Amino acid sequence: MSGSRTVVRALLAAAVMAAPAAAGCRAKASSSQCDQLLDHYALLVVTEKFPDASTAGIEAEREREKNEARGDDAFKNCSSQVSEAEFRCAIGARSADAFEKCLE
Repeated sequence: MSGSRTVVRALLAAAVMAAPAAAGCRAKASSSQCDQLLDHYALLVVTEKFPDASTAGIEAEREREKNEARGDDAFKNCSSQVSEAEFRCAIGARSADAFEKCLE
């Protein structure tokens, strides 16, 4: 994952890719689940980007990434675009790349 990629850009790309797959009658992720996705993805990105960071450093960067993402349209549209199955896949992902593949 590129060091310049932010959580917002990745979530935007995932939301755009997920939009056609999420169309229809399938259950969508709740706003609480979207918050969980954001938190999980931010942790994955930060720990991959800064593998030697302290716990405090990881938490500070994680919060910065989450705050930035909350203002993005992709995050705001999460509950209308992410299915329950995509949520389950992404929340269990062990890497940012695996997370993104769940939302394709």
